[in-house]
Amino acid sequence: MRIGFIGLGNVGSKLAGSLARNGFDLTVHDLAPEAVARLTAQGAKAAASPAELAEGKDLVITCLPSPAASAAVMEAPDGVLSTLAPGTLWAEMSTTDAEEVKRLGARVAEAGGQPIDCPVSGGCHRAATGNIAIFAGCERAAFERALPALSAMGRRILHTGALGSASVLKVVTNYLATANLLSLCEALTTTERAGLDLGTAYEAIRISSGNSFVHETESQVILNGSRDINFTMDLVLKDLGLFEGVAARAGVPLEIAPLLSAIFRDGAERFGPREWSPNIIRRLEEATGARVTAPGFPAEMVDDEPEEPGGEVHPRRSAEAAE
Repeated sequence: MRIGFIGLGNVGSKLAGSLARNGFDLTVHDLAPEAVARLTAQGAKAAASPAELAEGKDLVITCLPSPAASAAVMEAPDGVLSTLAPGTLWAEMSTTDAEEVKRLGARVAEAGGQPIDCPVSGGCHRAATGNIAIFAGCERAAFERALPALSAMGRRILHTGALGSASVLKVVTNYLATANLLSLCEALTTTERAGLDLGTAYEAIRISSGNSFVHETESQVILNGSRDINFTMDLVLKDLGLFEGVAARAGVPLEIAPLLSAIFRDGAERFGPREWSPNIIRRLEEATGARVTAPGFPAEMVDDEPEEPGGEVHPRRSAEAAE
């Protein structure tokens, strides 16, 4: 399978690295020459433009920071759509707006291609080892064609339904992760101010009903003091905005999400939009005089699970629905 990959940021570089490591015929493009150089050192080829990258490919992947960036890469005069051949798969791995991915997907379909929205979830450390989760919204035939490449980049691959469904589920899960992060910030700060040992508190949460993926990852870099989870406050605000847009279109009167957005807007104003998202805890540290750190925790997350071939996850269904 000949694959073109556009967007070698924190997540994209690791996904592309998994493709290179697993022997795919890979061509990459990014505005940062150093990011391209890291992939060519792993055996990938480089393309000078999105149009050049898309020529002759079976699968074109975009993994970019915003819907606007994806639109520019696809629709510019030297963009992907200018050279996309009939039968080519386009996989949008960015966290993006479902309506926008459907709009671009329609243009891909008009050119004879097959669009997929397939955002990832699980953190950069799991993207680096090919153990991240991947959602895929598309026709079943497109999913099956893309599955070998998706299985090289991720361990658990879920076909979510029609184009756009994966993007909705991605912003739903990111919303839940943000809510969990902010509640953990309050829990850890309260624990510290109550005079309890934070290492003990971490374990109490981990083995209890309060545990979560966010606790087992982001709480560790909070307690280390690095707060480095490879995700920034501006990206949190983008994702919250996408979730609020989905809810508005669905007529859901949100109560919690607007508060989360207000807290992160304040954090971005205080500490800068490119500050690591777990450093939102600084708002509480400054308000209370606490320093929420403890020895023995890592500065960044590393996936200690061995890389394994990925596979499809099947949703639970009743026996009647399965027939």
